Amino acid sequence: MLYHILRAIVSLGLRFYYREIKVVNRKKLPEKGPCIYIANHPNTLMDAWIIGFISKEPIYFMAKATLFSTPLKHKILRSLNMIPINRRGESAVKGVSNQDSFEACYQILEQGKSLLIFPEGSSFLERHLRELKSGAARIALEAERRNDNKLNLQIIPLGLNYLDADRFGSRVLVNVGTSISISDFSFNNQEKQGITAKRLTEKFRIRLEQVLVNSSEKVDELMVEELHQIFLSKYIKQKQKGVKGELELLKQIRDKITEINLTEAWKIEEIKKALNSLKSKLDKFGIQSDFLDRRFRLKMFFRQLFFSIIFLLIGLPIFLYGFMHNIIQFKLAEILVPKLTKEVEYYAPITVLLGLILYPLVYVLFMLGINNLFGLTFIEKVFYFASMPIFGLSAYSIFNYYQHVSNKWKFVFTMLNDKSKVIELKNEKNKLREYIFGG
Repeated sequence: MLYHILRAIVSLGLRFYYREIKVVNRKKLPEKGPCIYIANHPNTLMDAWIIGFISKEPIYFMAKATLFSTPLKHKILRSLNMIPINRRGESAVKGVSNQDSFEACYQILEQGKSLLIFPEGSSFLERHLRELKSGAARIALEAERRNDNKLNLQIIPLGLNYLDADRFGSRVLVNVGTSISISDFSFNNQEKQGITAKRLTEKFRIRLEQVLVNSSEKVDELMVEELHQIFLSKYIKQKQKGVKGELELLKQIRDKITEINLTEAWKIEEIKKALNSLKSKLDKFGIQSDFLDRRFRLKMFFRQLFFSIIFLLIGLPIFLYGFMHNIIQFKLAEILVPKLTKEVEYYAPITVLLGLILYPLVYVLFMLGINNLFGLTFIEKVFYFASMPIFGLSAYSIFNYYQHVSNKWKFVFTMLNDKSKVIELKNEKNKLREYIFGG
């Protein structure tokens, strides 16, 4: 019961935190178990929450035992379908037995339920797939062995691809891969289990790499991210739209940088110099990179700016209403999150949890204050309470639109005052594009 209640609450938080959670190949998600979901692990609790959010059935999670450090935490987390495991390199938590935890996993699978395991073991905010531990493979193999290879256990690989994992309003793409049948990896005796587990773990790696934007090769991640921001443009047609299109562009850039690093390593320094030069000039003039991909028509720009200003003036009361009712919670979360954790991987889940507490609490305080002043009816209280988050999201959208209009105005101003500078920036961007994608 508690699992279903908290799943609904956290799912609401996820919908507010991320602008888009897109699932590719959703039909490959099983209707029922037994199955083990395996996934990359860049964003701590957020990864588990997102998989729980998209899953058709309740999921049991393997989690590090240090989260179960007190009897109260142990009781709550176990009621949330979380199973503790003592990890190598960490102090064993009192009352947690790995043998008991593995037994719980076997029983869950034997009951036809679903289990989630992150084979990387730990969570780091990185795009590349790290070394996989063999624990997931060993659990799968042992579960089948205990049932004479008749369990029909399936492994479902999931690729969690975040644009900006810890940023509010970002987007996520969950890629569901082709299932792996454990019956193809059966073994006859305990002696061969280790070898079979290694082969199965390698299969996991291959399938996970197929559903991730990245490859196993490490490249200069910061440079790839900055190039992605430079080339990302709504004025250039792409085959895919939304988060899928943006991540496809990121993958193309990453693959090209990896290829250049292997075949023409000397080019990397030239790319970095060209990238830094372009970024510096864009910052200096306050121009968005994607405006360089537009055809400049002065009348069209002024017409767009005129209607944009009218829209912003009309939307100003909505913005002020939403801003007034949401800025306190927003700023509190902004201040508290870095104090609660130093690990950036925990920023997103802690922000969601804080939001689920702070936003309703402040809304209630506003409602009580207004009710004392004006004496609201029950229906008026309901509408007032519902209006605060709705107008808050509207205020966020209006603020983003204001920034877009401001950037557009800076671009027009630069074009009118020094068109040659804009042409120079366009040429630099095209040159950088040629460096990476060819002529």
